[in-house]
Amino acid sequence: MQFPIDRFKDISTPFYYYDLSLLRATLEIINENSDYPGFHVHYAVKANSNPELMRIISSYGLGADVVSGGEIERAIECGFDPAEIVYAGVGKTDKEIRYALEKGVGCLNVESLEELEVISALAEDCGIKAKVSLRVNPEIDAHTHHYITTGLAENKFGIDKSRILEIARRCVADPWIEFRGLHCHIGSQITIEDPFVALCERINDFQRQFEAAGIAIPIINVGGGLGIDYENPDENPIPDFQKYFNTFRDNLDLREGQELHFELGRSITGQCGSLICRTLFIKNGVNKKFLIVDGGMTDLIRPALYQAHHKIENISSDSTEKAMYDVVGPICESSDVFGTAELLPITHRGDFIALRSAGAYGEVMSSRYNCRQLPGCVLG
Repeated sequence: MQFPIDRFKDISTPFYYYDLSLLRATLEIINENSDYPGFHVHYAVKANSNPELMRIISSYGLGADVVSGGEIERAIECGFDPAEIVYAGVGKTDKEIRYALEKGVGCLNVESLEELEVISALAEDCGIKAKVSLRVNPEIDAHTHHYITTGLAENKFGIDKSRILEIARRCVADPWIEFRGLHCHIGSQITIEDPFVALCERINDFQRQFEAAGIAIPIINVGGGLGIDYENPDENPIPDFQKYFNTFRDNLDLREGQELHFELGRSITGQCGSLICRTLFIKNGVNKKFLIVDGGMTDLIRPALYQAHHKIENISSDSTEKAMYDVVGPICESSDVFGTAELLPITHRGDFIALRSAGAYGEVMSSRYNCRQLPGCVLG
């Protein structure tokens, strides 16, 4: 990625820089490779709710995957069709459910019997039949960080697979519920094909069970989860969407007229964003050098929260000589560390440091801890 350093010199750091040409190229490839009968792609708003990015994404015809009333509102404001919004989340409030029903949201993904009962009562009270899908835990290990694994049996998300048919029967019998299908999501940052193949096999089993019970499944929603290359963003700026979509085309036994929905987030926006910081100090420790920047875990929390690593670059130095640094932020927490033993060009106070692949779960998770300002945004 080429950074417009001259533009950065007069901008207060830290800020997020978004390469919109890369975002558009990613969206074009998604549309090209998902052009199969019944395939529908939704953007997972939780990855990045920046309005400028969301307006671009909606202009490519994607639906939205949301997890709060606020995300429904943001999606509609940014041009997403309410009928193409799917609403997930284990803790929907009554106010949020009513709002979704009144706005004509396409589907509510239900995560428990208790939630289904509340939605039915609220739908009757509003006089609006609720369109719902049931989120089932397929008990598949996504082989990713345990904080972002969501499809195992005992999890706050979703319904145990042993109960899914029983609850589907409740949906079909309820006059205020329109059963739309099944929703699965097994986790995030999945970089191997096997979990997706296993998911297809499990869904094929569900299909046979439901058909034996005489229940049609109009929509299969396989969630998202496709990962990105955090270590080599320039070599792999766009994930292999062709392989991803073909995995489901080749392994899922879709019925005629059945829709297949996807909820992609990180793989859409992750690589187009970078957190740009300035170097404050080079602190010489006893055995190491600390490169202290003005951005911290309040601006990009993934390293502290998940022990995630983002590629770190000095984008303003032309030095060929290199040194080893621990790259840390200014927050009063020992966990405010972006990288240890990072080999970088010799760095000085004022140099610009980029933390790459930060377009997903970066700006959207920023906070004002330590009374800090939220990071700015620069579009390229």
